[in-house]
Amino acid sequence: MKRHLISAGDLTRDDALLVLDTAEELAQVASRSIKKLPTLRGRTVVNLFFEDSTRTRISFEAAAKRLSADVINFSAKGSSVSKGESLKDTALTLEAMGADGVVIRHGASGAPHRLAGWVQGSVVNAGDGTHEHPTQALLDAFTMRKRLGDLEGRKVTIVGDVLHSRVARSNVLLLHTLGADVTVVAPPTLLPVAIDTWPCAVSYDLDGVLPKSDVIMMLRVQQERMNASYFPTVREYSRRYGLDSERMAALPDHAIVMHPGPMNRGVEIAAEVADSVRSTIVEQVANGVSARMAVLYLLLGGSEPAIGMEVQE
Repeated sequence: MKRHLISAGDLTRDDALLVLDTAEELAQVASRSIKKLPTLRGRTVVNLFFEDSTRTRISFEAAAKRLSADVINFSAKGSSVSKGESLKDTALTLEAMGADGVVIRHGASGAPHRLAGWVQGSVVNAGDGTHEHPTQALLDAFTMRKRLGDLEGRKVTIVGDVLHSRVARSNVLLLHTLGADVTVVAPPTLLPVAIDTWPCAVSYDLDGVLPKSDVIMMLRVQQERMNASYFPTVREYSRRYGLDSERMAALPDHAIVMHPGPMNRGVEIAAEVADSVRSTIVEQVANGVSARMAVLYLLLGGSEPAIGMEVQE
């Protein structure tokens, strides 16, 4: 693997499989009474979050702590950033503190790429603007693999607000690398201008693709990023692109339902679908810790093998 994880497109097939295989081994730690390995003892990981986050920040913190790294949580609110400090000055401060890895979430697309040029440690993109969120794609692929086995030739349908979704972009790139056939489904107003350059098919008809899907991934409607009317009403959007129990019944028996969270219940996904046995939403949260442990372990150069070592007392 490279020194940083900025984009899912940076991962070769071998890189992606290495992360997923390592995550599978590290997932065994979660079933132990002492959920800790000494692999990254003495290393420092900084969680640098300029946007609000619950799942991702806690997931990265849990992942680093389970590998025995020291964790520093940095929130832009209440910090020098709110006084006008630039990203570069913040980066140089972290560098002076000896950060071995920086996990960054930022509202500006490209911020992790800029940060990687300013610090010596490894940079992990935890979401930048509407660009990418590669560890979400890795945990999603890990979840699919646990439920369905090899992803080669699997048909994955991603539905909803693709325009504003960094999760969609990262998933399309990673799943294509892993050999899956991806279709994105959305109203034309919620598709990026350059969607024809993405390695995926495009459809506007959700009901037409459901019977052929092994995985259906619903995306949150990101109203906080919308500065115009992208669809007539929420009710109209839900009627055409929401996943309810009737639409779920059209899926093949083995198909699974995914959502990166947080959900708008009753908009893109019905409550009974989100809580059904075919839903992997809670699994995705648990698998996120394992996938991010694997990323941190591989980037920060754990000198010990990932598994087979003594657990830390």
